Amino acid sequence: MSKNFQNLVMQTTKPLGLSFLLALSLNVAAAQTGSTAQLPLQPYKATYTAYKWGDDVGEANIELSELGNQQYSLIYTSKVSKFFLSDKRSEHSIFTIDDNTVVPSEYYYNRSGTGPDKELKVTFSHQGDGKISVENGDTFEWNGEFDNQIYRIDLAKRLAQGETSLDYNFVNYRGELRHYGVQVVDEEVLSLPYGKIETVKVKLIRESKTRETFAWFAPSLNYTLVRLQQFKEGDEQGDIKLRSFEMQ
Repeated sequence: MSKNFQNLVMQTTKPLGLSFLLALSLNVAAAQTGSTAQLPLQPYKATYTAYKWGDDVGEANIELSELGNQQYSLIYTSKVSKFFLSDKRSEHSIFTIDDNTVVPSEYYYNRSGTGPDKELKVTFSHQGDGKISVENGDTFEWNGEFDNQIYRIDLAKRLAQGETSLDYNFVNYRGELRHYGVQVVDEEVLSLPYGKIETVKVKLIRESKTRETFAWFAPSLNYTLVRLQQFKEGDEQGDIKLRSFEMQ
């Protein structure tokens, strides 16, 4: 097998959006905490079909559960395969809602399949000045950063308020501090495996100019993510589309 062909195939096993943003993240600043609008956190389970170049290569799931005492669990899983290569990932966030603000507590990441396996645990301590501790890695001061996925909880609230330009600082699935911007670019009616649905389309603004990420959120589903698509140097890396949605 040629090296170019291997690289092309390996793209099917990269995060399909919710682990890079989704992947989508920020500084929980005064503009955020000062907001009074609230979006109810209704537990749900969403299932997505994962595509590569239009081919069905697997599925992804997102599940939001209430643990009690304003504590919640957000779990993302994906399993994709292309040819003889495979990739299985999971992200698990535990967080609380305090004064209408999303406060991270623990974040776990696991990846297995073709290539090296990866595990990560991040804990957020809110005592004193606050710390972010990456197991077997760095320790950072906590200045309101989210983990790699719970920014979407905050994003849903702010999209519902009509905000169109946002900024996020977060810890990614590699245990690194990162900053992204999120810009609303359009409103679209999508035809998904789930059916036709009205959405708000956003673009992820990052330092890298070689990658482009777009995400679609549905107002009728409490601004749940319904599609995520990523490109690298113009080539589609992955596309996930909502297949089913169930309130818990």
